[in-house]
Amino acid sequence: MKITLKLYASLGSFLPPAAERNQIQIEIADNLSVGEVLQNFNIPMESCHLILVNGIFTPPVTSHSKQLSSGDVVAVWPPIAGG
Repeated sequence: MKITLKLYASLGSFLPPAAERNQIQIEIADNLSVGEVLQNFNIPMESCHLILVNGIFTPPVTSHSKQLSSGDVVAVWPPIAGG
């Protein structure tokens, strides 16, 4: 099944070269979780501060139990610091 993976800020470096802007459409196996997809891209979970699936917040601690469906859009942001 196909999903769209969007990685923002410093996480964009984990996207493959074929990615355009900050996103890529990828083919994944059925029944994969958000956490498994991020793990497949070697993204450290401690770097995933905000995870949205189709615009709905998914807490990073539950990302391994959130199953994905065909057409889902997963967007991930790292922690942001500033002042």
